[in-house]
Amino acid sequence: MPPEAAPAPVRVLTVASGKGGVGKTNVSVNLATALAALGERVMLLDADFGLANVDVLLGLTPKQTLADVVAGRATLADVILPGPRGLQIVPSSSGKRHMAEMTPQQHAGIVQAVSTFDGPLDTLIVDTAAGINDAVLTFCQAAQEVLVVVCDEPASITDAYALVKVLCRERGIQRVHVIANMVRSPVEGRALYDKLARVVEKFLPEASLAYLGAIPQDDALRRAVQKQKPVVEAFPSAQASAAFRELATRIHRWSRATTPRGHIEFFVERMLEAGGARA
Repeated sequence: MPPEAAPAPVRVLTVASGKGGVGKTNVSVNLATALAALGERVMLLDADFGLANVDVLLGLTPKQTLADVVAGRATLADVILPGPRGLQIVPSSSGKRHMAEMTPQQHAGIVQAVSTFDGPLDTLIVDTAAGINDAVLTFCQAAQEVLVVVCDEPASITDAYALVKVLCRERGIQRVHVIANMVRSPVEGRALYDKLARVVEKFLPEASLAYLGAIPQDDALRRAVQKQKPVVEAFPSAQASAAFRELATRIHRWSRATTPRGHIEFFVERMLEAGGARA
């Protein structure tokens, strides 16, 4: 019998934002669904432990959540819910103070619990809380790529810069991808990115920003939220849906990391096995 092939490395993306209210979770849900539509096996982890709402956006009613995994009452496989296009959803809890106040060790434990998932998986998307708390920083550090969502408001730009600064100076994350959300035109999206990039270049020259793209302001997004469906499924011909598909196609082409960076990371063993298989 031929030797069993090593599992392919999992691409891990963490979606973050400095400020709340910029549409970060909507971006996570729609990117995950659009990647699944491209044939990827995708898991979406709701890592907003205080105010989780991925399940709400998708009209799901979890019987168990990540809180049960943390408490030892369930395994990760027990809490996974099926989403659109075969998407696997790991729901979190909302309004449970002990989850919002977890220690860094407990955050690392969640990374480990997710990494024990041995089912077929191509991409893990982690939807974090807004801000710069330890959970956000840990899950950014545990991913290969960080996607920061920003909209055209002074507070959003200021807080996005603060997040990039903390990630770079405290966690050694120098490369960040920027998504401009709720913009009136592609030109406005690019201008918003340029505004943030100028500040980073001036005050944080060691950081590297990359522009992933823009999502337009689109009433179809609001209507999709009311339907509790991703806009890419509810209104596939909408401008926002086309934008999400374009971003997903770019991400789909990214290579996968095969070398751990030496700190807490998701699916390190799969990286090592894949790297060893090629050696």
